[in-house]
Amino acid sequence: MSSKFFGEFKKFIARGNVIDLAVGVIIGAAFTAITNSLVNDIIMPVIGLITGGMDFADMRIILKPATESAAEVAIRYGALINAVINFLLVSLVLFFVVKAFNTLKEKNKKEEAAAPAPAPKKSDDVILLEEIRDLLKENRK
Repeated sequence: MSSKFFGEFKKFIARGNVIDLAVGVIIGAAFTAITNSLVNDIIMPVIGLITGGMDFADMRIILKPATESAAEVAIRYGALINAVINFLLVSLVLFFVVKAFNTLKEKNKKEEAAAPAPAPKKSDDVILLEEIRDLLKENRK
C-alpha cells in the first residue's frame, strides 16, 4: 500500500501546476524579503525622520512592565503598521506588474488585429484556370 501511495504522490508532484505553484511560492518568498528590506531599511527611516525620529517598530502599549522574572507584556501596534505598509507596497508593485503585463497583452492584440490577414494561398488548379482565362482573353483581342 505504501508503494501505491508514493506512486500517486510522485504523479501528483510531477504535474505542471504543482511545479508552477512551487516556483511561485519561492519567488514570492524572495520578493517578500526584498519588500521587507525596502520597508524596514528605506521607507520606515524616512517616515521616522518626517515624524521626528519615531521608529514604528518600537511603538507599543505596555500592559505589564518587565520584571526580573517576567518579560514585558505589550501590544506592539508599530509592527502592525510596518506590516500594513509592507502589504500596501507589495500590492502596489503587483498592481504595476499586472498593469504592464495587460498593457503589453493589449498592444499585441491590437498589432495582430491591425496586421492584414495573409491572402489564402491559391491551389494549383485555380492558378492553372486563371492562366487559361488570361490566355483566352488575349486570344480574343
